[in-house]
Amino acid sequence: MTKRIYLLTILMAFAFVGVQAQDDAFSETSYTDEMTKDPEQNKMWKMGQTKYSAKPKSAWELGVHVGHLFIDGDVDRTLPGGYGLGLHLRKSIHYVFSIRADLFYGKATGLDPQPWRADRPSINGGTVLNQGGGLREWGPDDEDYVNEYREYLGTEGWFPSHQTTYAYGALQGVINIGNLLFHKDRNKWNWYMALGVGLSTHSTKLDLLDGNNQPYLDLVTRSGFTGAKFDTKSGRSEIKDALNEIYDGEYETNGFKKQGIFRIGDDTNIHVVWTGSMGISRKLSRRINLGVEHQLMVTDNDYLDGIKFRTGLDATNNVDLLHYTNIRLGINIGNLDKVTEPLYWLNPLDATMNDIAELKQRPILDLTDEDGDGIIDMMDQELDTPAGCPVDTRGVTLDSDGDGYADCKDKEPYSPPGLEVDEEGVVINKYLREDDVNTIINNKTVVIMEEVDRKFANFSDCGKWFLPMIHFDLDRFNIKPEFYGQLHHIANVMKMCPDICVAAIGHTDARNSNDYNRVLSYNRANAAVDYLVTSYGIDRSRFKLMYGGEDSPMMGGASAKSEAVHYMNRRVEFRICDGADFDMDRPEGPNAGKGDRGSNKSGSNYSGNKNSGY
Repeated sequence: MTKRIYLLTILMAFAFVGVQAQDDAFSETSYTDEMTKDPEQNKMWKMGQTKYSAKPKSAWELGVHVGHLFIDGDVDRTLPGGYGLGLHLRKSIHYVFSIRADLFYGKATGLDPQPWRADRPSINGGTVLNQGGGLREWGPDDEDYVNEYREYLGTEGWFPSHQTTYAYGALQGVINIGNLLFHKDRNKWNWYMALGVGLSTHSTKLDLLDGNNQPYLDLVTRSGFTGAKFDTKSGRSEIKDALNEIYDGEYETNGFKKQGIFRIGDDTNIHVVWTGSMGISRKLSRRINLGVEHQLMVTDNDYLDGIKFRTGLDATNNVDLLHYTNIRLGINIGNLDKVTEPLYWLNPLDATMNDIAELKQRPILDLTDEDGDGIIDMMDQELDTPAGCPVDTRGVTLDSDGDGYADCKDKEPYSPPGLEVDEEGVVINKYLREDDVNTIINNKTVVIMEEVDRKFANFSDCGKWFLPMIHFDLDRFNIKPEFYGQLHHIANVMKMCPDICVAAIGHTDARNSNDYNRVLSYNRANAAVDYLVTSYGIDRSRFKLMYGGEDSPMMGGASAKSEAVHYMNRRVEFRICDGADFDMDRPEGPNAGKGDRGSNKSGSNYSGNKNSGY
């Protein structure tokens, strides 16, 4: 049995080492709608249509434990005194309380460094000497009492030596508060307490006979026992060492059993046992945790060490207790793509804290228009437009003829294209030869017709649709529920116009490195395309996935450092494909951003500071 304990301990150590490389223990605490008991309720909660999310479906924990067992009773405990091992099955009821079924088996030994004997007065006068001490229970009779252990009594008393086998099955309630976190996503450690009740049985054997099957004699003399030795720690150890040399270690004699209690077949005694535990466990991965626990087992039984009283005069009413210090290896069983970890490893405040953070990141509408061009600064790409100059929808000064002079300063704002102009925007040579006019017209006509042929050859008005854009939270590429409508519009256009191709171009704000932002913008475009393909069944080949990182901000200028500007730049734009669009591969660079709650299928497990990103 000892070899089995060593083997189990080694296996638990390997399990501890084997999971050190896994990083999924500390990734974002999240789950999908399908991992809850009411997916529809959870979807409504994400849309803000109900106040509470659905309760997650969580895994069961199967555990194995092994450790040190000793009995605190009338006989002095031996340390180390024995071993224990067992199994448990645990299920979380909610985030704080769980139920645990526990099975236990163990053995413990004890050896007392003082001789036990009983001197008591006889009811007929004189003294009755029972050098066996606690080997008998005194009744109302005196020397006529028949002692079943009388044949084992020596001449100098007996130093009690026992071995107890103990087993129980119990149901325990476990309370933990280590997952109620206000300052981080999830916990690595979990502190807990457990109380339980069950049924136990035991068998105690005494070492009363030597190798020749004869009682041990003259134990006080042979062990060198003296009162002075017994009064010191080193002296008691010396006495025990001497006794271990004398005793043969064979526990051949049955200990006393309490009379009149429930037994199975009149041999196996059964007691109600109360258990109390306190422990701490360490998460190693989403699947495995390792903990240390101390458990106390209390039962109305003073015969766990085989003896009730030290002597006939030392008739205490204390019961024997068992102490079990153990290591517990817990394994979460079930498909973790369909159920969450046990709820005592999830932070119930995570969803609330996440929603608060997202609300704080939403931009505040600022209608300021410093240059008075009719485009608010949040959308204006030219914040210092000269007064009175007309602008386009981006707030950029118009130059209708493209000659490099703004319309408001161009004395000839609609000059023929391709002609040289002076410093006031006026064509220097207004007279063209017929060949020049024909060349200009022909070239322009060819360009226009090629564009028309390309966009409208296979459909009527399908190339004239305006496609919306969507925005993203800080350092994330998950699709926000408020943009489901925009994506639904894009899907409808693509279904009505089955021949069009749509380009999805991802962007970031200007924070973090270029390499990081290119990967993050790729992840955002990829997440948008995946959503349209998965949710609406649109063929993936109809999309061109592109990205620009931080290189093409939608907004900039003096307010480029405001969170509102950053929010507008964190986007995916959609447009009808043109001839220059193509599918871009994922760029080289570090993993970037956090994805949908419950998955990172398009991106990474990046777990950096939430205030760093992009």
